[in-house]
Amino acid sequence: MTRSTKQPFAFDLDPADITRQRQKARELRASQWWKRRLAKGVCYYCGRAFPFKAFTMDHVAPISRGGHSTKGNVVTACKDCNSRKKQLLPMEWEAYLRGLQS
Repeated sequence: MTRSTKQPFAFDLDPADITRQRQKARELRASQWWKRRLAKGVCYYCGRAFPFKAFTMDHVAPISRGGHSTKGNVVTACKDCNSRKKQLLPMEWEAYLRGLQS
């Protein structure tokens, strides 16, 4: 498959690496660290409060863009913000938000 037929933001990542990172994310979701993050009840992106069941785990630097499932790269995000962010990097997300404000 050529680069032009892939998703516009996809890197040439080894599927085994992606599988490994997803497994690490599942392990983080089961950890006490993650449960404490959920208990805070605040979306990383919009800052609004939600019940813990309304949160998803978001990779700030997405796995599909070379990000890893580490404590420094995952945040609690409401489903709305996580869906809108998609596979954007932090600077792309900020540019997206600025575009909404204008």
